[in-house]
Amino acid sequence: MKAVGVSRFGGPEALAVFDLPEPHAGPGQVRVRVHAATVNPGDRYLRNGFADVSAVRPPYVLGAEAAGVVDEIGPGTVTGLRVGDRVMAVVVPNESTGGAYAQYLALPAQRVALAPTGSSHSQAATLPMNGLTARLALDLVGLAPGQTVAVTGGAGAVGGYVVQLAKAEGLTVIAVAAPADEELVRDLGADLVVGWSGDVGRSILQAVPDGVYGLVDTTGVGAAAALAVREGGSFSSTVGGVDSASLRQRSIRSHTAVFTQYLDDVAHLDRLRSQVEKGELTLRVARTLPAEEAATAHRLLDTRGIRGRMVLEF
Repeated sequence: MKAVGVSRFGGPEALAVFDLPEPHAGPGQVRVRVHAATVNPGDRYLRNGFADVSAVRPPYVLGAEAAGVVDEIGPGTVTGLRVGDRVMAVVVPNESTGGAYAQYLALPAQRVALAPTGSSHSQAATLPMNGLTARLALDLVGLAPGQTVAVTGGAGAVGGYVVQLAKAEGLTVIAVAAPADEELVRDLGADLVVGWSGDVGRSILQAVPDGVYGLVDTTGVGAAAALAVREGGSFSSTVGGVDSASLRQRSIRSHTAVFTQYLDDVAHLDRLRSQVEKGELTLRVARTLPAEEAATAHRLLDTRGIRGRMVLEF
């Protein structure tokens, strides 16, 4: 099968196409014929050699989410899926199953769910990992309807999902975004858009003087943004931890949202699918490219000007 990854770590130029043996579905697994795999910022960690790859052999195949068609169901697998179903899947690329940039994936059945009705493979591929990350980040701040949440990077893929999930739950959303992205973020449902500045936390406080009940940081601003959280509130980051000691002094709960915490409960994926079908979540594909052009996709990713996600097609 065709797969894209690295045999040596480095920049986009390290990416190559490999011919690898096809995996087959074992007990508890389904096999997906992949038609689309999303290019995400986190893919660079494996590409650059910053991820733990001790569980896999080179070449290291990248990618954390994919969409395609079920073409095998392993013996004894308990699942409502059937051969021929259009599905989306969440993948851990540094586990033995390998990454999503491949024509075939054999995965635990609980990591595969039906794709949203009416979505293309490329659209569906942008939901599993990004959506689970957003879902977890919002769950960790644990707010009630009517409370206010701030979201950094509201125009990004994860940030956009957080904005929409929060609105679906009756929260008031303050999104941090560049002026050029204000219309996009308002269309996603943000009640107020705050521009980027040298001091994001103080900018949010200018708009909400009493502070917000919770904040989801999708950009790594960290403690500077957490300044906007009122005492006793909560903070979650999708890109790493913050100085939790300073937050504890203000009785602010701090969390790091890593999608693997929601990995093996397919109900989370099914819930995201349902919300797309209800119109509560928008699937945003910035560009599709053939799998052979993965290096081009990664170069574009490094420009940081992409809105939505780029998707490789197999």
